[in-house]
Amino acid sequence: MKLLVINNLNSGLHDGAIFEFLRKFARDGDEVALRCTDGTTSVESLLDDATAFDMVVAAGGDGTIATVCYALRYTKIPILPFPAGTGNLLAANLDQPDEPYAIATMTRNPHCLDFDLGEVIFADANHASTPVTKGFAIIAGAGYDATIIESSEKLKESLGAAAYVAAALVKPNPTMAHFCITLDDRTVEIDGIGVLIMNFAKISPDISITHGNDARDGLLEVAVIKTHNAVELLPGIIAALLDRDGGFPSRADAITSFTSRNVHIVADPPLHIQYDGETPGVTTPLSARVLPAATRLVLTKEEYRRLNELG
Repeated sequence: MKLLVINNLNSGLHDGAIFEFLRKFARDGDEVALRCTDGTTSVESLLDDATAFDMVVAAGGDGTIATVCYALRYTKIPILPFPAGTGNLLAANLDQPDEPYAIATMTRNPHCLDFDLGEVIFADANHASTPVTKGFAIIAGAGYDATIIESSEKLKESLGAAAYVAAALVKPNPTMAHFCITLDDRTVEIDGIGVLIMNFAKISPDISITHGNDARDGLLEVAVIKTHNAVELLPGIIAALLDRDGGFPSRADAITSFTSRNVHIVADPPLHIQYDGETPGVTTPLSARVLPAATRLVLTKEEYRRLNELG
C-alpha cells in the first residue's frame, strides 16, 4: 500500500501513538510518507499529491481531521481518522478503536463509506469584509461551546479531555443571546446560550445531543441550547446518557433542534464561533451548509455493517 500520513505535532498529549501505528502497519513493499506540521505549515499544502496514495491517515484532533477531509472533499480518497487529539469526537461517533494495532488492521483491510461534511462561512478576523470558508466534520457553533473551547486551550496539556469540564465550571453563567436562525424554508427567533450546527451528534462515546442523527442524510442538525447556565444543562445531559436506543423522553426543556441543508445565524449580542474545536476569534453572524457525501472515511468492519444495515 501507498500511505500518506498527515501528523499534527501539536495535537493531544503527544504520546507518539502514530509512530507505533506505523510500526504495526508497515509490511514489505509498502510506501509510507509521513508529513508533519506544528501549525506553521498548512495541512492543505501537505496534500498536494494525495491522489497518488491509496489512503490518507489524518493524525490529530478533530480540527486536523476535518481540515484533511475538507481539503480532499469529493476526491473519493479514503481517509482514516487517527485519534491523536484531546477529544477525538469523530472517532467516538464512528465507534473507532484507539489502539494502534487495531487501527493498523483497519487500514490494511479497509471498509469505506461516504459521509457528509459541513462548510462554514464567517468574517475574516483581520478583514471583516472578507469571508472565510472552512470545513467541519462534527460540530460548528456559536456561543457557550466556543467559550468552553477557548477557555480549555491552556488546560489541555495538563488535563486532557477533562479540560473541557474544567472550562465549563470556570464559565458557569454564559451569555444569553437572542438568535435569528434562517433555515431552508423558515426563520426562527429564539433565546439561548448557544447554537450547535451538527453533522455528527455525539459529544462523547455515551452522550448524543440529539437522537436519530445521520451524517449521511444530506442534512445538518441545528440545536439551540436554551438554558441560562451550566447547571440547567444537567437534565438534558442525563437524558442523553440514558437514551441508548432513541426512546428516552425529549430534551426539549434544554435543547430545541431543527434540520436544514443551509443555516444562517445572527446573535444579539454577537457570540464567538467555533468549528470542530477551532476558534478563529471572530463572532457571529455565521453561515453553514451541508456537503452531501463529500468525504470517504475508513471504518471498522462492525461499524461498516451497522451503517449499511441502517441504509
